[in-house]
Amino acid sequence: MLRRPSARQLAPLGLAGFRLLFLSTLGSSIGTLLAAIALAIDVKDRTNSGLWVGAVLIVEFLPTIFVGLTLGPLLDRMQRRTLMVGADLVRAAVFCALPFTTSAAGIVGLALVAGLATGFFRPAVYAGVPNLVPEEQLPEANALLQVVENASWAVGPVLGGVLTAAAGPHAAYWINAASYLISALLVARISKHLLQSETALTRGHWRDLIEGFSVVFRSRQLLAVLVGWGIASLGSGAITLMEVFLAKNTLHAGDFGYGLLYGGIGTGLVLGSWWSTWVVGRLGTARAYAGALAVMAVGFGAGAVAPNVWFAALCCVVGGTGNGVAIVCNALLVQRGAADRVRGRALTFVMSVTYTLYGAGTVIAGAFVDDAGPRWIWGAGAVAFALGAVAALGLGRESAAVPVEATG
Repeated sequence: MLRRPSARQLAPLGLAGFRLLFLSTLGSSIGTLLAAIALAIDVKDRTNSGLWVGAVLIVEFLPTIFVGLTLGPLLDRMQRRTLMVGADLVRAAVFCALPFTTSAAGIVGLALVAGLATGFFRPAVYAGVPNLVPEEQLPEANALLQVVENASWAVGPVLGGVLTAAAGPHAAYWINAASYLISALLVARISKHLLQSETALTRGHWRDLIEGFSVVFRSRQLLAVLVGWGIASLGSGAITLMEVFLAKNTLHAGDFGYGLLYGGIGTGLVLGSWWSTWVVGRLGTARAYAGALAVMAVGFGAGAVAPNVWFAALCCVVGGTGNGVAIVCNALLVQRGAADRVRGRALTFVMSVTYTLYGAGTVIAGAFVDDAGPRWIWGAGAVAFALGAVAALGLGRESAAVPVEATG
């Protein structure tokens, strides 16, 4: 059960800049996830091809990897407000164009453009948050944003499926386009100085990029996320792919069982993000992070030996709760580990590496599912979470709390 919100938990909403960002994230998150289901259904209905549906899913995160490895300096050189408004307008244009697209290739191409815009927008949000709220309110601010994203993740796909079934995918596209326009208007009302204390001077694009990478490797806090969450991402990719196989093939629970596991993780994510400020306040960020990864290991490890889908769903709630806390700690460690003028580069690099490892975990699990089976792969995922917890505890010491600058 969610605890009643305290004044401290909601305090960041009293700040006009953060409140605008929160509302922007709320609207665009629901619209994005609603439209993601519509995209998959639209492509599936047009092609009945798993490869085309897979392509739609891949372009949701592949551009983030590209941005982190090649274009990260733009998040520090450009005004973040301008970048975020531009990303919203691009995404709105994409979803206005989708109802008029006649081919699956066209849909995937437009989804790729939207994914590229998201690859700039989301890191800019989390890079800017430390400038919108006082340091002591940073855990609460990240938790509120994650509650919104995770609740949208749980509700958006359901609404998207209902809406698409009732009115077709075009209705979802138009709603999402409107959500991005509203988001752009809200972000435009935030003072540019509130999202960014200074814009970084460039010394050449590739040198700027390398400087951003170096910040990650010189900060114990950022290394904790890069290594700890990187290892955990391998497990997350494997477990995400195996959800449907565990539910339908191993536990013989059919589509209902798959939905139950999916919903269990979503519920846990909301609970974890909501409780994260309480956990971080009592344990500190490093121990809370390691503990959250350990809870993921216990939850999904127990799910691997679950005798039925109901017990597995309960395990998913436990594992998802750990996941929700860990994601908030990820943001805190990166925000506190890098100075503002290099934070965008550091954040996008970490995201690109962990997304790549998530994709690798998915591919590896797919290659071994026939030989090992879903239970063993879930167990391997739980081991990855445990190893990530050990790495996070060793690297994410609170004593290394001074933000790291890029060096000349």
